Amino acid sequence: MADKLGNWKVNLRPMKAGGPFTMKISGKNEVKISDILVGEVWVCGGQSNMELPVGKINYADVELASANCAEIRLFQIPKTGSPVVKTDVNAEWKVSTADVVSEFSAVGYLFGKRLHDALGVPVGLIQNPWGGTPIEAFIPRDMMDTTKACADLLRRFDDKMSKYTDETLAQDIVEYQKWLKAGKPGELKYPPIDQRLGNKRPGNLFNGMVYPIAGFGIKGAIWYQGEANVMNPELYTSLFPMMIRAWRKHWGQGDFPFYWVQLANFKEKSELPQASNWAALREAQSKALALPHTGQAVIIDKGEVYNIHPRDKQAVANRLVRHALANEYGFQMVASSPTYQSMSIQKNKIIITFTNVDIGLCTFDVETLNGFAIAGKDQKFVWAKAEFEGKNKVVLYADEVNEPIAVRYGWADNPNSNIFDMNGLPVAPFRTDNWGGASEN
Repeated sequence: MADKLGNWKVNLRPMKAGGPFTMKISGKNEVKISDILVGEVWVCGGQSNMELPVGKINYADVELASANCAEIRLFQIPKTGSPVVKTDVNAEWKVSTADVVSEFSAVGYLFGKRLHDALGVPVGLIQNPWGGTPIEAFIPRDMMDTTKACADLLRRFDDKMSKYTDETLAQDIVEYQKWLKAGKPGELKYPPIDQRLGNKRPGNLFNGMVYPIAGFGIKGAIWYQGEANVMNPELYTSLFPMMIRAWRKHWGQGDFPFYWVQLANFKEKSELPQASNWAALREAQSKALALPHTGQAVIIDKGEVYNIHPRDKQAVANRLVRHALANEYGFQMVASSPTYQSMSIQKNKIIITFTNVDIGLCTFDVETLNGFAIAGKDQKFVWAKAEFEGKNKVVLYADEVNEPIAVRYGWADNPNSNIFDMNGLPVAPFRTDNWGGASEN
């Protein structure tokens, strides 16, 4: 039965994966919908690293050579910001071809292709990222309104929007055109958009790009985002799990699987241990693993010094899909990177024990264990000497620290860390202290 606005919904019994099928809908008239597939559907969300298309990654020509696949379908949601919820999007399912795939999310497509190859069933991928977007744009505004941690963020943005007018937008366009005519001097500028409908406003992308598809039958979601929130990791600690809970609530499918990519290494390497908001943001992402049915792909070894959009998206997809294959589809493989479990202090040494170790810990490229720092009560970190002990332990010490009490590993924008499981998964960055809180800078 349709409501007064003509909206209706039909829930079908679970069907065996396959197709293509034809659906016939009969009433006063008859409608036929053909070429329907039944299979696994995943949402692919985030910002620019999820948005980066296959055509712009390493070995794009090789990926596109095998992109024609009638059993993979792709759905790209247009970039739409709205202060009120939308109920529809102007998009359609497309068959996977080289032309379509070249413009589709590389992480999303490669994740889906690996699923299809492993499962042998149709796979549908829904892409809804928007580059440069902070996470608050993907969260319902009413949920943030009732959260104390969001009060300052919302107040500042509401004050900004109260002063933003059509004249403000017109002036921004004039200034941008002046910059173009002057030969684009100085800092890079982007074409102005109406900030009232933009991707920075809290709640806007939930309203325009998430709410319209909430309730569509999905298996789960993958996520790659965080760069736009790196200046406030402490708030991200609240916002990220809030977003996951909000999406699950609005989909009405319980705690569906939600897997994400931890931020990659980026910027120049530091010679000495130091504070890092990039490291703190990664920590905030890791804390969301406390939610059920979640997983994190660690790519602390796959970033690029001067490129915030690393082009090796194959490795990203490989690490993401392990979670889905192992946890949702029964494949026997370890999904997670080795993760800090506990530490013990023995005189001037600290012994770190890791969990999620598959084959055994090893170093990459050189024999020296790099990336560990230790500190005493003075909270001054120095690089530590490190040795493996058994399959899943590392012993740490430093001549400068007689009574160590804290350890950090991979704690930098671009850490010089090189510890892996022998299955190829890197050890996840961590710290045992909470000095400086979540936001260190």
